[in-house]
Amino acid sequence: MEFALAGRVAVVTGGYGVIGACLARGLAAANAKVAILGRRAEEAEKVAAEIRGDGGEAVALVADVLDAQQVRAARDQLLRTWRRVDILVNAAGGNVARARNDERSVFEVPPDAFEEALQLNLHGTVIPSLAFGESMAGERSGCIVNISSMAALRAMSGVLAYSVAKAGIDNFTRWLAVELARKYGDRIRVNAIAPGFFVSEQNRAVLLHPDGSQTDRARAIIAGTPMQRFGRPEELIGAVQWLCSDAASFVTGVVIPVDGGFSAFSGV
Repeated sequence: MEFALAGRVAVVTGGYGVIGACLARGLAAANAKVAILGRRAEEAEKVAAEIRGDGGEAVALVADVLDAQQVRAARDQLLRTWRRVDILVNAAGGNVARARNDERSVFEVPPDAFEEALQLNLHGTVIPSLAFGESMAGERSGCIVNISSMAALRAMSGVLAYSVAKAGIDNFTRWLAVELARKYGDRIRVNAIAPGFFVSEQNRAVLLHPDGSQTDRARAIIAGTPMQRFGRPEELIGAVQWLCSDAASFVTGVVIPVDGGFSAFSGV
């Protein structure tokens, strides 16, 4: 029973993306009520409807994670609907194509593209964390799970802005965990998972050729992953369910790799 989430209310930002939707369904499968938060109402409602169709409880919340006023309004709407918020999973984010430098010098990356990637990933985690975390602090109970990346741990070509943002998320996770535990007690926790490599709509063209064969970058990733494959989104669910449950009641301020061994492998 300590792994159960029955009666808890969870918010998943970016909850209609590949990873976000998968995590939302995983939380619903553990009997949490789930709010899908994002800018696109139709996409959020589609995932919510799928969860309801499977017998769960879910609603859509419309807000841009970079707009603090919109996020607070969505929080207040959720509190009117379900009276509480127990879990926040910050799944909104992703790389920005204009900020990549795979085929050009890093000196040619436009500053505004760097800023866009930083805003989307770091600010898009900080803003919801502070909005929903304020409600959790008031109740002195809650769990926030952020999404880090292998790019936060090791230098990876082509993704400077994304890497800087994800490294910031690691630090923010530890900082907020300490802040909330010291000031609001031991029942409010902040952690992160660091996924390894998964094929999504955002990175498909970088990892796979149109015929489905692997690019040079994909082959390098697989060579550096002891399990010798890409991950499946559903393989992230268990870690998130655990972090959100009472089974992890003494776990805060950690970043857990879910990466097939990539972060452990020296290459030798």
